[in-house]
Amino acid sequence: MVRCSAITGDIFARHEIETHDESSARLDAACSGLPEGIPTIKPGIAAEEDILRVHTRSHVNMIREFSSHGGQHFIDQSTYVNGESFEVASFATGATIEAVHRSIDGEHCFALVRPPGHHAEPDRAMGFCIFNNAAIAASVALDRVDRIAIIDWDLHHGNGTQKIFYQDDRVLYCSIHQGNIFPHTGWVDEIGSGNGKGYTINAPLRSGSTIADYRCVFERVFIPALERFRPDAVIISAGQDALSDDPKSGMLLCPGDFGTLTQMVRDATEHPLALVLEGGYGPSHGDAIAAIFSALNGSSNPSESKGEPHRTTLEIVAALNNLTT
Repeated sequence: MVRCSAITGDIFARHEIETHDESSARLDAACSGLPEGIPTIKPGIAAEEDILRVHTRSHVNMIREFSSHGGQHFIDQSTYVNGESFEVASFATGATIEAVHRSIDGEHCFALVRPPGHHAEPDRAMGFCIFNNAAIAASVALDRVDRIAIIDWDLHHGNGTQKIFYQDDRVLYCSIHQGNIFPHTGWVDEIGSGNGKGYTINAPLRSGSTIADYRCVFERVFIPALERFRPDAVIISAGQDALSDDPKSGMLLCPGDFGTLTQMVRDATEHPLALVLEGGYGPSHGDAIAAIFSALNGSSNPSESKGEPHRTTLEIVAALNNLTT
């Protein structure tokens, strides 16, 4: 059985506004799902030159400058920086880099970090995200391997990750998300450009989608794409905000469904998985994390698909297969 580990630490509580949705309380909730006895590793800080693989120097300098002033500053309507944020975000990125290295070396590893990353664009923090943890880790890992797949099941589309790799044929980016919500990107016809054409796959599902819809997309689109691409490493941008009890969600997933999705990806590749925490704000977040680890350990049973995928999901699947195969 493949070894599993987690990377997390108290450092991530220092980027904080207690009344904000993206607070340390949600990481505490996620960590409540860690299995007893799982090896937990302290995070290390990312080197600035690695952050600069993905982000512009002006963006990195802006975050550093805001942090150096202390206090609390909002970069946009939802994304804040305090006196600790530059360092904390650098640790979140460092933990994700380590998780991907560990997966390449033979173990499943989950970086339970904050702030999240998948909305951060090369020159812009947004949507609670400061540095794009998954994208930076993938960029670093491409020094060791040739091809990386990123599966993003967060409720929201990972506009930053998509933008970073949109013209890159070394990274397959697959996102399943609720359509018509923030950040209003991730449509079916966004498939990459230049060398990257066909290496971005977006499934924007209707509100009210269930595991039947998610399984349909994974079975008919994402898993075949993984098998064609044959990645050397797989990163999951693991946001659990599609849970039915999440305050931001219009989806109807239950905690065990995230175990099902994890198992589907695990079974589709011979390589251990690296996961990084993205969104997730509801009371059953810890249960979803527990289900993910159960699947990584090979001890979960796939949840049954109750009902059939919605007609619009089948239309999305058909459109994606026409565009990307």
